[in-house]
Amino acid sequence: MSTNKKTKIVATLGPACSTREVLKNMIDAGVNVFRINFSHADYSDVKERIDMIRSLNDEYGYTTAILADLQGPKLRVGVMKEDVVVNPGDIITFQTAEDVPGTAERVYMNYKEFPRDVKPGEKILLDDGKLMFEALETNGATEVVCKVIQGGPLKSKKGVNLPNTKVSLPALTKKDIKDALFAIENHVDWIALSFVRTAEDLMELQDLIMEHSDHKIPIIAKIEKPEGVENIDKIVAYCDGLMVARGDLGVEVPAHEVPLIQKKLINRAKTARIPVIVATQMMETMITSLTPTRAEVNDVANSVMDGADAVMLSGETSVGNYPVQVIEKMTQIIEAVEDSPLIIVPQNTPQVRTKRFITKSICHHAAMMANVIKAKAICTLTNSGYTAFQISAW
Repeated sequence: MSTNKKTKIVATLGPACSTREVLKNMIDAGVNVFRINFSHADYSDVKERIDMIRSLNDEYGYTTAILADLQGPKLRVGVMKEDVVVNPGDIITFQTAEDVPGTAERVYMNYKEFPRDVKPGEKILLDDGKLMFEALETNGATEVVCKVIQGGPLKSKKGVNLPNTKVSLPALTKKDIKDALFAIENHVDWIALSFVRTAEDLMELQDLIMEHSDHKIPIIAKIEKPEGVENIDKIVAYCDGLMVARGDLGVEVPAHEVPLIQKKLINRAKTARIPVIVATQMMETMITSLTPTRAEVNDVANSVMDGADAVMLSGETSVGNYPVQVIEKMTQIIEAVEDSPLIIVPQNTPQVRTKRFITKSICHHAAMMANVIKAKAICTLTNSGYTAFQISAW
C-alpha cells in the first residue's frame, strides 16, 4: 500500500514481527521507524532484525529508520515468598539491605538510595499504580516504613514509581551505557533516553555518542516524570526530539492530567522545531482484535491534529496478533486526518533571534512559498539534518 502520510509510524520490534516477510509487509503498510526496546532485547536477535531492515532498505529503496530505546533506571521490588496481599491501613517495610523473599510485612527494593531520597508523606506506587503506599518514616540508610493506601496482590519483580520523590539515580545506567554502545556500533538512526528529568540527563549520552560515533546520532528525550514536564524548556534545548511516554507518565501524574500534558509537550516541541512522538496504548485493543475501539481511533486522530510528528505502537506490533493490520488501520486514520481541511499549516514566523535566526527565516519562507504554489518537494543541502527539520516544521 503506497502512502504519502506526513505523520510517521514508529513500530516496536518483537516476536510478532521477527520474519523478513512481516517486516516488509509492515513497511509497505506504513511503518517509517522500527523501535528496539532494550528493556526486552537480546543482542543476537536485535542484530538479526537490524540486518533484515537494512537489507529491505537496500533491496526495495526504503528509508526505514531504526530507533534504539534505552531502558533507563527501573525500580523494582524483589521476589515474593508466596501469594502476598496487602490491605489499606497495613504497615509494610521496604528494605534495601538484603534481597530476601518478600512478605506482607517486609519487601526488598532494588533502589539502594531509596531510604535517603524518600521523605515522609511521599507516595510509592507499585505495578503501574495498582498499589499505593505512603511513606511514614525512613532510617535514611536501609529501611522505609509505609502505610498501604490502595491494596491488592503484591507480585514479584513489579515496577515502582515515585511521583513525589527526587530520585538520585543517574538517567543513564550501566545497562544503558552497554546498550547504547551496542546501538552505536550497529549504526542506529536515533537513540531514546528514558525518564529524562533535566537537561543534564542528556549530556552523558551526548558525550558517549561523541566519543564512540564518527557522526551525530540524534537523541529523543522521553518525558515520563513530572520533573521532566517542569524542566521541558531546558530539555528541548539539549535534545533532538521528544517522546510523550504516556505509560509511566500516566502513573506518575493523575490520569486526567495526561491529555493536557501531551498537548503542552507537543506545542513545546513545535515551538522548538523538533519532532515529537506520542506513545503508549494508541491501538492496544488490536493486540488481540482486528478492530480498534472508537476511543483509540480518536486518540490517534487527535494526536495527529495536535501536531504529533509520529505515533508509536508498542505491544500492538511486538507481541500482537495483527502487526501488519494495525499499521494499515493507523495509516488510514492518519491519512484521513491529514486530508481534512481542519489541519492548518502553522504560519508563525521565527521569534527567537539566535545565531540560526537567518537559517530559520529562510526555511520558514521557503516552506511558505512551497505551500502557496503547491510544490511537490523542497530540496536542501544539510550536513546535520537541521535545515530539513526546520522546513518540515512549517
